[in-house]
Order: sequence, then structure tokens, then C-alpha cells
Amino acid sequence: MSNLIVIPARYESTRLPGKPLLRQSGKYLIEHVYERAVSATRANAVVVATDDMRIMRAVKSFGGSAVMTACEHQSGTDRIAEVVQMAEYQSHSCIVNLQGDEPEVDPGLIDSLFRILENTDVQMATAAAPFDDSEEVYRTNVVKVVVDQRRFAMYFSRSVIPHDRDGILQNAPGLLLGGLYRKHLGIYAYRREFLLAMSQTEPCELEKVEKLEQLRALYMGAKIIVHDSPQAHHGIDTPEDYAAFLIRQGTHIA
Repeated sequence: MSNLIVIPARYESTRLPGKPLLRQSGKYLIEHVYERAVSATRANAVVVATDDMRIMRAVKSFGGSAVMTACEHQSGTDRIAEVVQMAEYQSHSCIVNLQGDEPEVDPGLIDSLFRILENTDVQMATAAAPFDDSEEVYRTNVVKVVVDQRRFAMYFSRSVIPHDRDGILQNAPGLLLGGLYRKHLGIYAYRREFLLAMSQTEPCELEKVEKLEQLRALYMGAKIIVHDSPQAHHGIDTPEDYAAFLIRQGTHIA
């Protein structure tokens, strides 16, 4: 089995334009992500997939691998599917989709997802972690996941799932942080054949409503194993997120 990490990186971002090229830490944001990726011991190759020459040049400047992909892709899955069909990447059987705004992802988490595909026959794997902030459970930009007894995903939603019908959480808020509610981490591992099949399947209505492409996989009947991570890593979605990242890096903010 040969393992590939693809890091999709777009220049355009509604809340933080040019996000991959932020460099106040002394390194490009995409460079931080790339360094985490190449530290994963089970990865045979790492490549950034972008639609912008500025990002392409930045990756090349720090010695990384990058390829140009089409501008019209609607999702990271579609962009990654284009990459794995390129001649130099056709030999890889397991692919991890690592978002380009995850500079603090644990390389061990990446290895865990590869290991799941290497040792099972599932088509797809992802990860979740307990919430460390009860207020975060109610935010629609934070995706929640419910799993069955074998850790297969039952559903993903921006809504609070499971629904607290009888108000139990009001009297036992610890349930929000104790594992009943799980925060989905936006990292995915696919078998090559399933990734290509998914990219060739039209988005289902659930995906269109929630704006979550993993729902397409569930709708297709795929089994998605959810790896249990002890803690969530911090993604960069807003200027505030980046400022907090700089503080954790020990970078002075002017």
C-alpha cells in the first residue's frame, strides 16, 4: 500500500482571503501544514493542490511539492480526485485529505487514519474529538458527529446532535464535554477507488442543505470509521484564529 497526503489550498476565502500565504509567524501558513504532513511516518508522498500560482510559488520556495488544479472545483474532494489521476500519483492506494488551514494537526493522527485503511476494508476514515468548550457545541460552523458502537459515523451535522429533547444538558452540562457530543475534525482518509467514485457522484440533498460533503459518502452507503482523537487541533478560519495561532507559536503580534 502506498500512502499520499494531498493538501488542498485555495487563495480565495470569504473570511480570510489569501489565508495559505499568511506569514506573520515567519513561515507561510501552508508551510506549517506541509511540515506537519511530512512528519507523518506512514505517508509516502505529500503534495499541495492549488488553483493559484502565488500559492504554487510559495510552496516551491520552501522546497515543497505542489501541483496546479482546475479553478472550478466545488470541493476539496474534487480537487484531490484530480490530483490522484495525475500520472505521478496514480500508484497511491490510500489518500489523506489534509486541509490547508490546519497548521497544528498531529502527524500521529494522520498516521492513525492511514493505519485504519491499511488494516480494515472500510472505504473512508475521519476523526473526532471531545469538546473542550460547551459553547462551541452550539456553533453552526462547528460540525458534530454521532457514531455507532463500532465507531462508524451515523450522521454529521452543523446542528446540535444528539438533540436534547428533555433538557438533560441543562442539569448535566458535563455531558457536552464528556464524549456524548463529538466535534468532527475535518481530515479524511479515502481508498483511491472510493475517492474517485465519490467525486463522480452528484451531491445529495443532505450535502446541499448542510454544506458537508461527507454526507455524500454516507448517502452512497459508505462506511466511515471515526477515529477517536483525545483532543481537537485548531483550524484557521478567521483573523482571530490566526492571531490565536501566533500567540501559541510565541510570535509577537504588533
